[in-house]
Amino acid sequence: MRRARKTKIVATLGPASSSPEKMKALFEAGVDVFRINMSHTSHDLLRELHGRVRALEEEAGRPIGILADLQGPKIRLGTLPGGQITLIQGQRIRLIRETSSDDPEVLPIPHAEVFAALKQKHVLLIDDGKVRLRTFASKPDSAEAFVEVGGILKDRKGVNLPDTLLPVSAMTDKDRADLEAALALGVDWIALSFVQRPEDVAELRKLTRGRAAILSKIEKPKALESLDAIIELSDALMVARGDLGVELPLEDVPGRQKQITRASRKAGKPVVVATQMLESMISAAAPTRAEVSDVATAVFDGADAVMLSAETATGAYAVEAVSVMDRIAVAVENDPLFQSLISAQRDPPQETTPDAIMQAVHEVTHTIHARAIVSWTKSGSTALRCARERPEAPIIALTPSIDTARRLCIGWGLHCVLTEDAQDLDDVVERATEIAYREGFAKTGERIVITAGVPLGTSGSTNLLRVAFVGGK
Repeated sequence: MRRARKTKIVATLGPASSSPEKMKALFEAGVDVFRINMSHTSHDLLRELHGRVRALEEEAGRPIGILADLQGPKIRLGTLPGGQITLIQGQRIRLIRETSSDDPEVLPIPHAEVFAALKQKHVLLIDDGKVRLRTFASKPDSAEAFVEVGGILKDRKGVNLPDTLLPVSAMTDKDRADLEAALALGVDWIALSFVQRPEDVAELRKLTRGRAAILSKIEKPKALESLDAIIELSDALMVARGDLGVELPLEDVPGRQKQITRASRKAGKPVVVATQMLESMISAAAPTRAEVSDVATAVFDGADAVMLSAETATGAYAVEAVSVMDRIAVAVENDPLFQSLISAQRDPPQETTPDAIMQAVHEVTHTIHARAIVSWTKSGSTALRCARERPEAPIIALTPSIDTARRLCIGWGLHCVLTEDAQDLDDVVERATEIAYREGFAKTGERIVITAGVPLGTSGSTNLLRVAFVGGK
């Protein structure tokens, strides 16, 4: 199965999409990677979902990626008197480190780490920012605050602290157990939630030990302060606009989205744009015009993938949402402005042989109108370097590793094919031309551009560029 677009689609599995029949329909509609949200998934269900995706993969004859998304640390209120209270703008409120409160002017927050880091003039956003507090005094177990935006508060609502660097790991005990369960099954990607600092990613990398690729979710403003270091330690990034849009002023989110997208592209790391992309399709058969423009903007910016959350997990129109996203991406990528905008965002190559080769691949492909770029890759690095250039021609990633093929499903423009390692340079060319023909990318007599590393099978040694005719050498 060959996609008509280069931007990939990630879809979240849930009650509306977990049956084998629905998964197959979603895949045929355009899903490249299935996301499993561990906030709502037991280990038994994780095992079932993983098995269903792998069965679908075998039936389809195409690699499919699986992303396990860890819940991360959640800061929540305790229980309130009568289950809810009403706060009024200008009111003084006391915060305490307790699980419950009987006083309507006292908010319980049962998290010691909050009070350890909270300082004067720090903001607390409660229930996705519907209520906003600002502290004017803090102690080890309590704090005093003014209500800047009032409203009704209910038990156990989430608390965001955009000004506060919490002294906690991005992983809870639940996350560690979920991680081991996911790694034991062989999931391809692990998404790390609420990353604040590079050390959060380094901790996960030690635990995974190369058994899965790491996707860091940028949803905390503090992460933006060390974005380059986080990118360096990650295999991919996600612009998680849900919590990011709570902790940042809403008008800042589009600019930050572009910042993260371009920084990831510059580093050659895949970037996923997520949250509320087609939100209205949870209950409506068609999206709003604004949602269509939102998805289109991510594609115009060169994001590797766009993601659906509740739209496919619990929505009434899961398959339709994927179809709409597919059509938007195809339309944008065929727009006359698309290639010029994408090319304008390209960064100059670094002074390395692999970067120089990929720059040459991009130029040669464009000059001779090659039908495809065939990238031999073992670890995936050659294919991702090629994808970073955002070429006009599709990229066929040939790899002997099923793990690499599955992980590359998230990468822009990569059509992954599992094949044995090439034996010599003649085999490199012969197999590349045969697969390009077989997969429908080129006809007899048309040209393709081949890139690989010599010695063959050596990871990260991209140093070969070859032009070949399909049907001949």
